[in-house]
Amino acid sequence: MSWFTNFLTSSIGQKVVMSLTGLFLILFLVIHLLGNLQLMLDDGGEAFNLYAKKMTTDPIIKTVSYILYISILIHAIQGWMLWVKNRKARGAVGYSVKVTKAVKTSAFASTRMGALGTIIFVFILIHLYQFWLQMKLDKLPYMTIEGKEYKDLYWIVSLTYENVWFVIFYVVSMLVIAFHLWHGFQSAFQTLGLNHKKYTPVIQFLGKAYSIIIPALFALIPLYMYLMK
Repeated sequence: MSWFTNFLTSSIGQKVVMSLTGLFLILFLVIHLLGNLQLMLDDGGEAFNLYAKKMTTDPIIKTVSYILYISILIHAIQGWMLWVKNRKARGAVGYSVKVTKAVKTSAFASTRMGALGTIIFVFILIHLYQFWLQMKLDKLPYMTIEGKEYKDLYWIVSLTYENVWFVIFYVVSMLVIAFHLWHGFQSAFQTLGLNHKKYTPVIQFLGKAYSIIIPALFALIPLYMYLMK
């Protein structure tokens, strides 16, 4: 297994892992968005609370959730490791013109993605603390739906988005995610070698559309809940 370990610790291996975990997280964002859009329904939170119950009790979904948490950690750790390598590589600037240009370009992209990725990681931790952890610690009131009691996650979400500063924080975080996705979506396919003159332009278009539409819809939710309170 030494070849596999060497591959994972190499720059190429780390980028492949970053790409695979990144694509998994990109897919998750769509699923997460579909659930969160139910916050905008005029039903007092019933649909969203049923969705939250499903997401936290279904064994298959729970398994996928654990994979998700691991993917976030791996993606963040690998990103930081690549960032450190690129910082060291900048010390090599000056050996040749060609190397200098390549290193500068790589360093710029890595620095930008590393900084944005760090902000996103902090946002995820705060987001989990505000909602997921409160639900796990059973600190929520209950809502009765069709004779059954469900944890009222909608209550704490709506309470949070009554605070304009949390709304601003969330919207700015979505803007950061949009910038991160703008580069990361296309970069993941390129790293995995999924390039072709016929479908690369399609991937580029889908990546840019995704990086705008998905974060924008996420940002719309707190804005809508704040304005409609």
